[in-house]
Amino acid sequence: MKIRTQLLLANLVSIGVIGVFLIFSYIEMVLPPKVFNLLVLITLVATVLSTIVHFYLTQPIIKSIQDISDGAEKIREGNFNDQLKGSKIVELHTMAVNFNEMNNQLQKTFEHLTKSESSRKQLIANISHDLRTPIASIQAFTEALEDGVVEDQETFQQYLRTLNLETQRLSHLIDELFQLSQLDIEGVTLDRQSYHLDQLILETLQNQWFQIENKKLEVDVDLPERLMPVLIDSEKMKQAIINLLENAIRYSPIKGTIKIVGRQDVKGYMKISIIDEGPGISPEDIPHIFERLYRGEKSRNKETGGSGLGLAIAKSIIELHSGEIGVEQNTKAGCTFWFTIPEGK
Repeated sequence: MKIRTQLLLANLVSIGVIGVFLIFSYIEMVLPPKVFNLLVLITLVATVLSTIVHFYLTQPIIKSIQDISDGAEKIREGNFNDQLKGSKIVELHTMAVNFNEMNNQLQKTFEHLTKSESSRKQLIANISHDLRTPIASIQAFTEALEDGVVEDQETFQQYLRTLNLETQRLSHLIDELFQLSQLDIEGVTLDRQSYHLDQLILETLQNQWFQIENKKLEVDVDLPERLMPVLIDSEKMKQAIINLLENAIRYSPIKGTIKIVGRQDVKGYMKISIIDEGPGISPEDIPHIFERLYRGEKSRNKETGGSGLGLAIAKSIIELHSGEIGVEQNTKAGCTFWFTIPEGK
């Protein structure tokens, strides 16, 4: 039964009960026939007018309920663009506002799920590519060694070195995937301890010193003389800085300079910037640079491009520490990766 019919029946029943009692009262009052007939006529006219008034007064209620029903139908069809209009009736207006908020939340959730599904498919495709390449290389060199095509010792050693490098590359990619999956787990805990960033940066530079020396890079560290300690998980934060530093080393020219600058701001945050002199990042790549397996190096060259997971890992670690991370194109050459982290209390 429709709500309009239900409301109309309720109105008619109410009027009918009142009418029966009025007519019964008229009879008991032993009124003259002319007066009795007049009162009955007045009662019937009042009944008709009441029904008409009821019909028009319930129109806004019916309209609002119908709008909500139509809105729910559109949501069921996947259309989240329509918004319900407000009503002069307080309860229905509140219902419309809540419905619109629910609609907006559903739209955001739907868009997030769609984007996540697209990212998942892209992630699987990229991982398959990055895993297939070293595996194919390892297989090819192994078959060559098994078939005995390598006769001289120098070539044999070169093949072994290549196999070792490809194995390390494969192991590094798997480790990064494992790290990223661990960071994605809800409720991951940080072993926060008071730590000085200058010490952390020194340890990071020591970790990457071979790569720095190999490219004959100069590292310029500019930190305040007195640094407030920060409350961090030192191992995870070190991994984040290593990933950012590796990225700067990879794209820096030979004999180039990498600057590490630290500044304290008035909001109680420490900002660390890693500045390189590389080729920079194109404007269309900047919004996606921290996405998983995204690389501005479209050729996916294993010499100039990493796995595409390092920056995503760094972003996850920084955000776990309630900080922010970003990248800016330098005026002359290269780019600046920066992150903030709250100072320890």
